[in-house]
Amino acid sequence: MSLRQSSFFLRFLTLGALAHVYVGARLIPDAGFAGAGAATAILLLILSCILIPLGMLGRSSVHPPWGDRIAWVGLIAMGLFSSLFVLTVLRDVLLLAAWLIDLATGVALPWIDLRRISALAVAALALAATLVGFYNARRRAQVVTVDVPIEGLPADLDGFTIVQISDIHVGPTIKKRYVQAIVDAVNAETPDVIAITGDVVDGSVEQLAAQASPLAQLRAPFGVYLVTGNHEYYSGATPWVAEFRRMGLRVLMNEHAVIHPAGLPVVVAGVTDYSAGAFDPQQRSNPKAALAGAPADALPKILLAHQPRSAAAAEPLGYTLQLSGHTHGGQFFPWGFFVRFQQPFTAGLHRQGRMWVYTSRGTGYWGPPKRLGAPSEITRLRLRRAQSASSGSGPRSR
Repeated sequence: MSLRQSSFFLRFLTLGALAHVYVGARLIPDAGFAGAGAATAILLLILSCILIPLGMLGRSSVHPPWGDRIAWVGLIAMGLFSSLFVLTVLRDVLLLAAWLIDLATGVALPWIDLRRISALAVAALALAATLVGFYNARRRAQVVTVDVPIEGLPADLDGFTIVQISDIHVGPTIKKRYVQAIVDAVNAETPDVIAITGDVVDGSVEQLAAQASPLAQLRAPFGVYLVTGNHEYYSGATPWVAEFRRMGLRVLMNEHAVIHPAGLPVVVAGVTDYSAGAFDPQQRSNPKAALAGAPADALPKILLAHQPRSAAAAEPLGYTLQLSGHTHGGQFFPWGFFVRFQQPFTAGLHRQGRMWVYTSRGTGYWGPPKRLGAPSEITRLRLRRAQSASSGSGPRSR
């Protein structure tokens, strides 16, 4: 671990410990726990405080299968404590509001009962959110169909289908069986093109090549294309790019391919991750270079870019549609509210000037096996002539 990583991890440990102290101080006395009950609650918080960092370190520092088992426990604890912390904060906000109302009106609220019931409710809701979120995360992503209206799209390309998967995050809790289910579902859609928009893995080729191997079974008549995400760079982008290519996937690194469905030119371009230049200046994301030499009359021109914020540089270049991921749609409450501070779009189909941008909520998950309010997806995008899209272009699941 580098000095910079050690410094970050130390800050993480400190903030985590303080957050656990806050939750314990706010909930345990108010819940009415005493004696053995209070001791058990304190012990569980201490255990959580230890397990969360162990879960983060377990995958990389301990040999499997124990590293994966430690990661499983730690990441579930992280998801549970995240909800516990957020709900504790919300409870305090509501109690403050009630106190101010009491102060202003003189209404005598049953404070002891209110504090006890709300403290127990926070614990119960956090546990319920974790269980429901676990189920949502571990089930296979649903297929979401999205119609994208394209002005001037040739009639022969009306209905051209791209299936997008993104942010699988093969790693300590996502393994071969999970990936195989995704691959089978994608192939069952019989798309014209398959697009993989980054963050496929969370670990080295040596650790995870076998777990990611079902991706080699993806099939589409006009190709399977992949672009790197930030987690490929955390995991070793160069060996992973070589491994993806060995699997038969076409990795687009600031370059494009020209395909000819119905004899018409269509451009499929791809850029390296928005942050790639920080890892390797020669791999800096470059939407302009990705389009260099492409036929001017090609329509549509499709760009695969892991992060939605690549759209600002891509739109003036004449791209028709950008496919992105990265955000996970926030994955679970309340993190979706913070995505918009970094990215222009959180999920779904949006316009950036003259260009459409579709942001996937991701096909797997990162970190805690937990999804709430942001279901994972396998996205089936159908290109439609603009005049035939009057019924709307919103997504629908099946």
